Amino acid sequence: MDLEKLQRDLNNSYNTNLDSVDDRVEDIIKHIIDEWKVSTDELSLAELKAISTCILSIETNKLKNEVETLLAQKEQIERQLDRKSEELQESKYTIFNALETELTTKDGIALSNLHQVKLESLDLFDILGEMVESAIITALEKDQDGDIRDTTEEIIKDLTYEAVNEGSLNTIRLRQILSTILNSAVDIAEATPNRADEILEAVLRGMRSGLVRSIDRFKRRLVYMPTEAKHILIEDYDTIIADLNQTDVMFTQVIETKANESNESTKKLLIEINKNMRYDLEELVHISKETAEIMKDRFSAMAKTAVKRADEALKSQTAKEAKRMGKQAWRVAKTALGSAIKSAKDAIDTKDK
Repeated sequence: MDLEKLQRDLNNSYNTNLDSVDDRVEDIIKHIIDEWKVSTDELSLAELKAISTCILSIETNKLKNEVETLLAQKEQIERQLDRKSEELQESKYTIFNALETELTTKDGIALSNLHQVKLESLDLFDILGEMVESAIITALEKDQDGDIRDTTEEIIKDLTYEAVNEGSLNTIRLRQILSTILNSAVDIAEATPNRADEILEAVLRGMRSGLVRSIDRFKRRLVYMPTEAKHILIEDYDTIIADLNQTDVMFTQVIETKANESNESTKKLLIEINKNMRYDLEELVHISKETAEIMKDRFSAMAKTAVKRADEALKSQTAKEAKRMGKQAWRVAKTALGSAIKSAKDAIDTKDK
């Protein structure tokens, strides 16, 4: 059977005026049997694919066009959102710059407090790398006593903490934040080799402290979390529990990944600092596992409710179709296996004869 001719015939003969899909499919199958003088049992995989593809194309054409239109609108809205987000961020910068100009006090306490408010108000993730770079370079330039460790560690601790608290507590996001900070730090360390050990040690310790502080805050907030937020949290319950139980592994992997991407001297430094920090990481392990246990204790009942909702979702049309296809797959496999066994048995019988 010529598949191109078959598809042209189907496009010309498909009766879209019939009331239902069942009627239209029944009509076209009858047409194929009569026109092409073939039974449905004789149709090959390629022929069935051509028939199905053609019917799907005709039946879903309108919906497909609507989806394409909506996708185009979605992309346009996303571009508008990106532009407006940038404008919003720029507006925040302008406002804080104006406030900083007015708060030029001798002791600098007001400016320090305003800086904390600024960190909490800006979308840090978008500018995190640049902020880390600028902060470390400034620390190097302003260094008076030849030891920038404490200052840099404090800076990185605050930036890590604020960046983590802007969004959800999941491994993928945490990796992005830690990798962004470490990438910027390594760039400066390699450009300042005589201070590289100080910079990298301070940055790694700051990242660890900021992460510990963020998880501790999350742990304390679990107790007072509003019901609505709890439901959102429960939807990601298993992922968060798993992530909390491997934060130390994730932290080490970020360092090892960057070490393998760096030059030999930086690689050696990162591995050595990470090795020397293994006891410090026990605090991260402890707070993470403690938080996971609290979450299990307080949210296990809600998690069971979420499972019940998932069971109810299995009654949806999509779930029913998946179940039906699973049974069909089993029947196909069983038939194929039966045919293979029969063929093998027939071959053996023939050989014995």
